[in-house]
Amino acid sequence: MTDFLLELRCEEIPARMQLKASEDLARLFTEELAKAGLKPEGVEGFVTPRRLALIARNLPLETAAVSEEFKGPRTSAPAQALEGFLRKTGLTQDQLEDRDGVWFAVVNKPGRATAEVLAQAIPTLIRAFPWPKSMRWGTASQTTESLRWVRPLQGIVAILGEDLVDIEVEGVRSGYATLGHRFHHPGEITIGSAHDYVEKLRACHVIVSHQERQSITEAKAAEAAAVHGYAVIEDKGLVAENAGLTEWPVPLLGDFDPAFLEVPPEVIQLTLRINQKYFVLRDGAGKLAPAFICTANIEAKDGGEAIIAGNRKVLAARLSDARFFWEQDRKTSLEDHAKKLERITFHEKLGTVADKVERVAKLARWLVEQGIVKSADADQAEQAARLAKADLVTEMVGEFPELQGVMGGYYARAEGLPEAVADAIRDHYKPVGQGDDVPTAATTIAVSLADKLDTLRSFFGIDEKPTGSRDPFALRRAALGVIQIVTANDLRFAVAEGDLLDFFADRLKVQQKEAGVRHDLIDAVFALGGEDDLVRLLARVKALQSFIATDDGANLLAGYKRAANILKKEGVETVEKVELTYAPEQAEADLIAALDAAEPRAAAAVAAEDFEGAMAALATLRGPIDGFFETVTVNDADPAKRSARLALLGRVRAAVQAVADFSKISG
Repeated sequence: MTDFLLELRCEEIPARMQLKASEDLARLFTEELAKAGLKPEGVEGFVTPRRLALIARNLPLETAAVSEEFKGPRTSAPAQALEGFLRKTGLTQDQLEDRDGVWFAVVNKPGRATAEVLAQAIPTLIRAFPWPKSMRWGTASQTTESLRWVRPLQGIVAILGEDLVDIEVEGVRSGYATLGHRFHHPGEITIGSAHDYVEKLRACHVIVSHQERQSITEAKAAEAAAVHGYAVIEDKGLVAENAGLTEWPVPLLGDFDPAFLEVPPEVIQLTLRINQKYFVLRDGAGKLAPAFICTANIEAKDGGEAIIAGNRKVLAARLSDARFFWEQDRKTSLEDHAKKLERITFHEKLGTVADKVERVAKLARWLVEQGIVKSADADQAEQAARLAKADLVTEMVGEFPELQGVMGGYYARAEGLPEAVADAIRDHYKPVGQGDDVPTAATTIAVSLADKLDTLRSFFGIDEKPTGSRDPFALRRAALGVIQIVTANDLRFAVAEGDLLDFFADRLKVQQKEAGVRHDLIDAVFALGGEDDLVRLLARVKALQSFIATDDGANLLAGYKRAANILKKEGVETVEKVELTYAPEQAEADLIAALDAAEPRAAAAVAAEDFEGAMAALATLRGPIDGFFETVTVNDADPAKRSARLALLGRVRAAVQAVADFSKISG
């Protein structure tokens, strides 16, 4: 048993592709070896900006011999069938076995040297590698048959134990040599085996473990910030990105002019993070600090002073641009900015963004005036809706689209508009995801809800609905947003009808799954029809879920399904109440009495939206239904008894279905 090292060295691999590439390399390698019957004890992946590598632990030096058995045609089959079977197995007829009139072939395959398997598997792996984006290069790129790789492939190290595995791909031949750090150790390094790979490269200023570089980046950034009394604002994605940009990460702290802090903090954060890949810091009071941390790829002799100075200069230019945008945008009122929305097409069938704003403004006012959104001022809701999209035409949002809404809120405050209006403009896109804050301020609720409802109704109105995984207008997200706002704020109104209501039902199942609500119970309530009040629907669903979890609920469900199955088998869809012409059996009379008491109680409870009470009324039917099925023959020979008892089961079905369609419930 021995270890195998593979390193594929190339020009810079984009940081965003590295971790997935490392996973893909390990997966493809394992799959290729499995085809030859080889399975390493483990595969450890490594990736840096200039190399993709793995070490496979404890591989045997050769594959095991295997014996495969193939069933062929009958011995009486035509000669052509036998000839085809012989070609497939590579055997002659005298090597086949006759087993009860059927030909069988036993093919013995000798073991192969693992080095031979690797020499065949690695080129296949390289050519099949699934880079999101790849390129061809050099004279070979003139043909589409040439190798595609993320960046030009420059070197291959392939060592099994201490022996080189001879591999050649597009003129790149495997060897023992790789390169160290581009600046600290630009010369070649000879790798002896998998055992010295990690430490030999570390000695040459290359940390091959992406996870280790992340840990170093995070820890040293925190240390550098703490020296100045600052703390790093947590950003796991940025840590991973910086680790993907360096082979020897060295976090360095720099500062910028505190005067730039007059610009909204979100702008500064995005300038640092998105444009420069810098870590953002906060001071002891929790406010944005006039400092940053950049990650160098070198241990500079001057301690990084020149690197910090260069980054400080670049950042100052970026922040100056941001301050200019901030100042210029405020010279125009949001109302005047909003007039420019007439130039932007929202959708060719739905008009301009200005047209959408008009619809949203009217809907926001309606939601307030109808008392659906309480405690809001209708004028402020309409004003906020008319200005909510105005920042889309500002310089700042043009530079940072992520700040739409946020900048509108800042510009509204700078104009002296009411706080409720500014907050609604800022937060009207929320919630944008399952974990995002849900608006609770009345004016914001009205604008956010109106915006999302208009989007849904408009696109469903022109038959632009999501299909499969395709949702170009983010309608699923909009529906989830509506559900979250409505349920969090207990808003009572009909959210939709028709296809859109079915769409809400599907989204509600997704949204409530995390809360542990069963989707079949949502179906059971929606199946009643006419339920378009999400708050009432969920109250009914939650009461139903609690009830079904009890013994009474489970047994009533079983009794309902038995009754429904009998009615279905007999073809009874609707039943009229039947006057008894005979003396009922005791269990029959008990069920009639129980229904007489439970039906009005359940109906009254449903009307009062007391769904727990409705379930309690149904629970009283559990014993009488059990007793009925134990002692009463439904399909009696007497037609009068049979008809009356089927009608009684019809009453059971109807009583239960007045609360929920139990046929939709699994179990």
